Amino acid sequence: MWTRTRGIALAVVLLLIAGVAIAAIRSGEKHGALDPSSADPYGSRAVAELLADRGVDTRRVTTTAEARAATGPDTTLLVAVPDLLTPHQQDQLQAATADSGGRTVLVAPGPASVDRLTPGVTATPAPGTDTALAPDCTLPAAQRAGTADTGGGHHYATTLPGAESCYPSDGSPTLLRLPATTGDGDTVVIGAPDILLNDRLDKQGNASLALQLLGTRPHVVWYLPSLSDDAAATDAQNDRSFFDLIPKGWLWGTLQLFIAAALAALWRARRLGPLVPERLPVAIRASETVEGRARLYRKANARDRAAAALRISTRTKLAPLIGVPSSQAHTPETFLPALARQLPTPTQDLHTLLFGPPPATDAALIALADHLDALEREVRHS
Repeated sequence: MWTRTRGIALAVVLLLIAGVAIAAIRSGEKHGALDPSSADPYGSRAVAELLADRGVDTRRVTTTAEARAATGPDTTLLVAVPDLLTPHQQDQLQAATADSGGRTVLVAPGPASVDRLTPGVTATPAPGTDTALAPDCTLPAAQRAGTADTGGGHHYATTLPGAESCYPSDGSPTLLRLPATTGDGDTVVIGAPDILLNDRLDKQGNASLALQLLGTRPHVVWYLPSLSDDAAATDAQNDRSFFDLIPKGWLWGTLQLFIAAALAALWRARRLGPLVPERLPVAIRASETVEGRARLYRKANARDRAAAALRISTRTKLAPLIGVPSSQAHTPETFLPALARQLPTPTQDLHTLLFGPPPATDAALIALADHLDALEREVRHS
């Protein structure tokens, strides 16, 4: 069994090692993503430091309740990963920011969040790979910043009045400014987070655009959604099933494992079809065949099969001697009376000997074989 399965076992071990290694590498790359206190390449500490130099303080929050409480006319609320919010959280956040008078910046919201956070806006993945885009709009912040890395994520479409569309990719904007229905507040939707990342801040006009979008109010509340948020946990328990909590990659991986298992079973399975006779390359003596089969019976502890083979063989040999057709040699009603007539004085129970239950021990099996041999000799002698 080890010889047949060691190749598959080795492949499974290699896949597990590769998966753990890739997960460790990727988790290390994204550590502290969009965190205003992280100095990693994917963090945003540089933006927070530049805002502080200009008198704008940045406060990091991780719960919906903190984000809602911090909204106001003198605050810019930045939502780092809107797609991580549950529908209940999105509705709460949208209700809190609608008439707050401040600015809300949504970083790369996808279809899972943009419909609730900005009603009237639709999002689709950007087909292009070019991240550096020209402003091509009248928004003062975009005109001053010039080319910026807003592409490569999502682009948006809207029919809301007063909306300003900038940085188009394939004809669709990747940055929207949506004025509030009442007051001086507005919402800015950015299709990609690159302008906020430490390793991209000095490219193109990223720093200028980021500072202008976040520096219009004296306070910035940087909302990083967290799994420890009670609102997220409660909503997930009430509205999401077990399969909703499984990443899509795991579902596809499970399907691939099932396909691989089916292919492995098809590869290793026994082929069905008619038996093909084949001449043995060497001649094997009958005694060796009998001994080999006996050893197999003994190894499998198959005393019932061995006893049945001995009884069938004895009845087959005795049938022509007592005048019973071969087709009736295994019928007790026909075979036993004819056998009894050939024996002058039967000394044992013929039915138990020839048709009885299997022996319970090896010693009983040996005794059965001896009795069958003695019966055959007696019939031949008579």
